[in-house]
Amino acid sequence: MSNSDFGLIGLAVMGQNLVLNVESRGFKVSVFNRTTSVTDEFVAANPDKSLVGTATLEEFVQSLASPRKIMIMVKAGKPVDAVIESLIPLLAPDDIIIDGGNSLYTDTERRDQWLSGLGFRFVGTGVSGGEEGARKGPAIMPGGPASTWDVMKPIFEAIAAKVDGEPCVTHIGPGGAGHFVKMIHNGIEYGDMQLICEAYNIFKAAGFSAKDLAKVFTEWNKGDLESYLIQITAEIFKQSDPETGKPIVEKILDTAGQKGTGKWTIMSAVDNAVVISTINAAVEARILSSMKDQRVIASSFLKGPKPDIDVKKRKLVKKVHDALYASKIISYAQGLDLITTMSAEKSWNLDLAAIAAIWRGGCIIRARFLNRITEAYRETPTLGNLMLAPFFRDLLNNSQQNWREVVAMATLNGIPVPAFSASLGYYDSYRSAVLPANLLQAQRDFFGAHTYERTDKPRGEFFHTDWPEVID
Repeated sequence: MSNSDFGLIGLAVMGQNLVLNVESRGFKVSVFNRTTSVTDEFVAANPDKSLVGTATLEEFVQSLASPRKIMIMVKAGKPVDAVIESLIPLLAPDDIIIDGGNSLYTDTERRDQWLSGLGFRFVGTGVSGGEEGARKGPAIMPGGPASTWDVMKPIFEAIAAKVDGEPCVTHIGPGGAGHFVKMIHNGIEYGDMQLICEAYNIFKAAGFSAKDLAKVFTEWNKGDLESYLIQITAEIFKQSDPETGKPIVEKILDTAGQKGTGKWTIMSAVDNAVVISTINAAVEARILSSMKDQRVIASSFLKGPKPDIDVKKRKLVKKVHDALYASKIISYAQGLDLITTMSAEKSWNLDLAAIAAIWRGGCIIRARFLNRITEAYRETPTLGNLMLAPFFRDLLNNSQQNWREVVAMATLNGIPVPAFSASLGYYDSYRSAVLPANLLQAQRDFFGAHTYERTDKPRGEFFHTDWPEVID
């Protein structure tokens, strides 16, 4: 009996679906799970598949063809290290270990150095698309050595989603580049989801029913806002609660969870001095949502206006559409800016056009306008900011009046729109030739002699003023 082409450790839902995807493309797959009964049940449930269930890691490793290609799908952090440590004594030089979870990219870089020093090859691979994507075709973001990509390419291209015949996978770059790009993908996802929620909140305050909202989002998904998140949002509004008959969205508690990638994105942005205010607002909104008990108490004491939105529904839908579209562009622009900055810092030489192209299918943030982002970076690989590409520049210029009116209307009605507001603030700051940071520099020089540059002198020359003493 021939050895397996591919092995996977960790048979939770994502792992099982990836295995079935790989097997469906003509590859024989070995599987292992710490709880043997899970392995047995999975293999028994798929008797017609070319699967090899194994009870021990030794049996698992021996069942694989060389060089062994082993994907780990376990919880990020110490569990990944534990699996790798168990594998090391069983492997041969040039065997490939693939971490397909949401690992922090710095952990990936550490593991890459660790394993390459032992003669093994390591791939930190971002996988996006959820359970459905894992089964039918995800977007895949592998890092690691180019030589390893050559080995993995046939399998990864076979199982990835396809858009216009192109597989939604590419070699991202060395070391932790794959997991870094997946982290940014998730950060953009945070921003995207929060912006949609803010649009929903405005509509709800304006008296839209779940049925109304299902129609709005269904129509939006036929136009320039077409995306996976808009599509599933329309479906959510159509769903009724079997217990009460009410829309299920109205019965879901308003406390959101997170797994860490949004926080990691913010920490990376701070470390690299990159502004990701939309993503930051989205992460903070989730944190605030978790403070449910405090918010309920505060609602009795802290007053605000009673929402009274006097805009015809059709006009409001158009205004919110434009605000959402413009803000989405900002979220992507900020995420791509962070990728550009880290690419330069790490000498990764990341291809933003290729990254945007693989995000067009399979992944959670897949959207029609990613075609435009791909085109923008293919035409101008050195594009300084997505907002400056002609298509997006014109769109922002044409959308900004409705965008401003939506933010102002929400603020006057006491409706929180932190991500809409942060996006508009970023846009206005970025387009301003002059900002009030001159006063800030004067303050810094006053209390700390930090010096400043002058408007009437060449850049790079620094000055200090002898400020008067302030007596308390």
